[in-house]
Amino acid sequence: MSLKEQLEQAKSGFIARVPVDAQTQIFRHIAEQLQEGRVNGLQVGDTAPNFDLINPLGELITLYDELAKGPVVLTFYRGSWCPFCNIQLRAYQEILPDIHELGAQLLAISPQSPDNSLTQKEKEQLTFQVLSDPDGLVADRYQLMFEMPDYLQHTFKHFLGRDLAVFNETDRWILPIPGIFLLDRERVVRYAHVSPDFMTRLEPQELISQLKKL
Repeated sequence: MSLKEQLEQAKSGFIARVPVDAQTQIFRHIAEQLQEGRVNGLQVGDTAPNFDLINPLGELITLYDELAKGPVVLTFYRGSWCPFCNIQLRAYQEILPDIHELGAQLLAISPQSPDNSLTQKEKEQLTFQVLSDPDGLVADRYQLMFEMPDYLQHTFKHFLGRDLAVFNETDRWILPIPGIFLLDRERVVRYAHVSPDFMTRLEPQELISQLKKL
């Protein structure tokens, strides 16, 4: 089953399972972000900002150190609570040998706490780096971070039973727009895929196709 088919299946499950009022607010927010007309994320040709982030083992991962080894696929996702993110990360785990064969590596970043990243890494059997971005500071530098509006915070708390401030161990209700950046060894963004519709993601084979162009 393709990633698109898995995501469509997850969307159907979401519609069948989640209360209508909650669905309305979530789809409202997606529509608002799409209608803003704002360009989200770094653009092709931009220089990727460096960062130091902690992995679940407490090790410090520095982007520019990793780029010295070869190209990097940088993916920003919402968190392990998001089924669409988990489907995407599992799909990318399957193509990880192809990513490595092309001399690249995959780094996945979310604002969730290191403990939640560790739980996710173990549960999903992910063998690439899963990094925690406290307060979304790195995602903000990559022009992906947004503050959740009050109505969406209410929906998450009271309809979905998810307090993201607690989950992310911060006092802010923040999320990144899901995005992928392919970075070359010169720290330049060579490809970018960003969409406010978190129910859609970049197909694995398209990712590989773009990597082959580096």
